[in-house]
Amino acid sequence: MTTLPNRPNTALLIVDVQNGVVDSSHNRDEVIANINTLLAKARSEAVPVVWIQHSSDELKPDSAPWQYVPELTREATEPLVHKRYGDSFEDTELESLLAERGVGRVVVTGAQTDACIRSTLHGAMVRGYDATLVGDAHTTEDLTEYGAPAPEQVVSHTNLYWSWQEAPGRKGGTVKTTDVAF
Repeated sequence: MTTLPNRPNTALLIVDVQNGVVDSSHNRDEVIANINTLLAKARSEAVPVVWIQHSSDELKPDSAPWQYVPELTREATEPLVHKRYGDSFEDTELESLLAERGVGRVVVTGAQTDACIRSTLHGAMVRGYDATLVGDAHTTEDLTEYGAPAPEQVVSHTNLYWSWQEAPGRKGGTVKTTDVAF
């Protein structure tokens, strides 16, 4: 349904599952296990997998917090996109990588729900992509001390509102890991 012509393919995006991002995140181990399940499925179906890695003052390149969690292993043929903004498309080569692979739909996983996941979902949709959120394969940390809802509420609310997202010629949606169809 994407508005991007000649882009029939789907890609799995793994956003910011880095030590310093997910160490104290809600349901960390379950989310990583679900991402691993999706990785295996994508690879077995020859679906493009794109890894996205955030850099900031807190996530300095090559530092331990900046590294991807050890439970997830990127294959050499899977591109790694480096970013400095919440939206994984902003000032990165993500769009060109997806265009080269004929991708018009992205399946989004990772962290943080209320920052880079939301930004990437919206960024994909405004750029013409269909964007599916895997509801049990994204997470966030506890920011209640700053007035945010509890992490499980953030995840639940994001799953709810993204399940209804659509725009002319584009579709959002939320699915469970077991229901992902590439």
